Amino acid sequence: MPSQEELFDAVDALLEGEPRLPSPAERARLREAAGVTQARLAGALKSTPQTVKNWENGRSEPRPPRLQAYLRLLDGWAERYPAPAAAESARAPVPEAFTGPVEQPAEPAIAAAPDPVVKAPVETAGPSAPARRPVRKAAPPAAVDPRFPHGPLVVLDGDGSAYGVNGIVLDCPATNVPQLVEWTLKESGLGTPRLNRNGKDSDPLVVLTAAAAVKLGLPERLQGPEARRSLRLPEDHLIVKQLAKAKWKLTQRGFGPWARIYRPAQAGQRQCVQFAILSWDALDARSWPGVAEMVPAEVARVLGTYADRVITPRGSTATSGLELMTALRPPTRAVKNEATGEWESAYNPGSLGTEPMDPAPPEAPAEHPVAQGWTGGFLDEEAYQWVRDPQLLSDEECLLPYAVGLDLNTAFLAASARLVVGLSAPDHFHRPTFNKKIPGSWLVDLSGIELDPRLPSPFTPSGQRPEGPAWYQTHTLAYAQELGHDVAPIEAFLRRETGAYLDPWHDRLKTAYADTLADLGVTAELDDRQFLAAMEHHKQVDPGMAAVLAAIKATVKGGIGKLRERPQGRHYRDGERWPALERPTWRPDIRAAVISKARVNMHRKMANVAKATGQYPLGVLSDCVVYAGPGPSPLDFLPYTTSGKPLPGAFRLGTTPGLAKVEGVQEMAWAVDLMEKGHNPARHVKGGDAVTDEGE
Repeated sequence: MPSQEELFDAVDALLEGEPRLPSPAERARLREAAGVTQARLAGALKSTPQTVKNWENGRSEPRPPRLQAYLRLLDGWAERYPAPAAAESARAPVPEAFTGPVEQPAEPAIAAAPDPVVKAPVETAGPSAPARRPVRKAAPPAAVDPRFPHGPLVVLDGDGSAYGVNGIVLDCPATNVPQLVEWTLKESGLGTPRLNRNGKDSDPLVVLTAAAAVKLGLPERLQGPEARRSLRLPEDHLIVKQLAKAKWKLTQRGFGPWARIYRPAQAGQRQCVQFAILSWDALDARSWPGVAEMVPAEVARVLGTYADRVITPRGSTATSGLELMTALRPPTRAVKNEATGEWESAYNPGSLGTEPMDPAPPEAPAEHPVAQGWTGGFLDEEAYQWVRDPQLLSDEECLLPYAVGLDLNTAFLAASARLVVGLSAPDHFHRPTFNKKIPGSWLVDLSGIELDPRLPSPFTPSGQRPEGPAWYQTHTLAYAQELGHDVAPIEAFLRRETGAYLDPWHDRLKTAYADTLADLGVTAELDDRQFLAAMEHHKQVDPGMAAVLAAIKATVKGGIGKLRERPQGRHYRDGERWPALERPTWRPDIRAAVISKARVNMHRKMANVAKATGQYPLGVLSDCVVYAGPGPSPLDFLPYTTSGKPLPGAFRLGTTPGLAKVEGVQEMAWAVDLMEKGHNPARHVKGGDAVTDEGE
């Protein structure tokens, strides 16, 4: 006769085999609907909050006798708080591995009334919980991809808790890096759907705190001169050997602050995990202010928001900005071979393709192989660094009390909108007729154009008048025509295939910027006075979202800068190729086009202000311009129409990329003193001797 223990085991097996419990997401919904915390539920069931979290995120199931008690409680809550009908709507199954060219929307679809797949909120209290103020109604969450129920990333702490988006916490049993890679790919449910139907899903990201790094056998910080110099573990480090033994590979940059661990794809399935190590300075404080010091749950919220609005981080914000371009404009697409009936990879129209492309000699930096022996001059389309001659200051200006700095929101992003760039290799032309619709580089003599010296020249980054023939991008010459001057190119390097390559990049980052500003209480509905008031304290509303905003801005400038990444390393010699040249996205001509358009946009606004008010800038640095003003606010000197609206074509305040905000305010005497010493007030107007970021 079987024993009681054997019978109980058999009954338990039947109970566990029956699908009697609701889904993990429904368990969390019922508990939250009843207003019960995980800690309170754990106390009632004589368990722990972590165990309840595991039940609600699907990591484990309750066992008797708690199973019966938990089920009874859920049944009672279900009667009181029935699920909305929309929450029970069926979803089409998604295959584990995508292999065919199935149409897929560029952005995740919005569910009518979605239930999050996982709801295990992290309960924070005391000083570690950031104070947040609701500033707008949250948009409905995107439908969860069943392949990635736990979102794009987790932040792993030393106790094995992996903090994810929307407050979820997963148990991670890994005790070394190879185990962590296996857990991430097989059990974590992490990842992000592709941003374009022709692209690839984003690999999961695991962020390691210092405690987690030490637990896994990694140094808390990179030690030794060689490790610090190369920013990676030496090849004979135990962790590197463990990965090699488990047949995992590292990319050429090795195991550093941002490490990619992978195996070659099998049957169309990627096997790759991205790591970021906080104590190795993976998050640059300039791009992610204060994030490295936040608690893990808050780090997950910040990075998760960035992943949702921009892209799952893959390195620095500059690297992520460049990766976003490719994710939104994949180089290839699947096409059906009519002869064989097989699907094949082909060029995706509008993209930069898969092969690197050398620039024209004048578009290249001087160390580039194509520039060796070139004596015809180089393109100099850079951001403004100009200060007005103090001898041109009027007495009236000097007597004004304030110097007010205006900063254009993500000026390079605004310039990338609807920007037509070349997609093919450059062709060389002699004595071509200028056409503002053709992207390229033109050799033209603009030195004869006389302009008001109280404004910087629109043709040079120094703001000084050109001294002879020079190379210009199309937008610079188009503006010369706009000002009424003749443009007669001597020669040109032009591209026959063109397209607005950066449009989807612009659109996604513009939306991310606006949404994040709105989270900080700065919305498009505010009038100018309300906007200025909101901007004064927006960073204090939610430091986490303020960090996301800083990262988005750094993504814009860094991404554009990466289009002309220079060689690195003390052993480099001019004329040698460097790794960045092998990327199709190494395109200095596109970078030059963006900066050219941004500089022209800035000059046009300054010229329109001068025409309307007679006011001229004191100095310009990239997207920051300083004016003398009768008051500390730009409302005291910016031009408005008689109806009270901003003057079209001049500087306008607002949240949209290309509109302005206050950079800083100083005394006019301070600005004059700097100018007389040859310094640019735009570089320091923010205070604290801050320097406006110049784009790279």
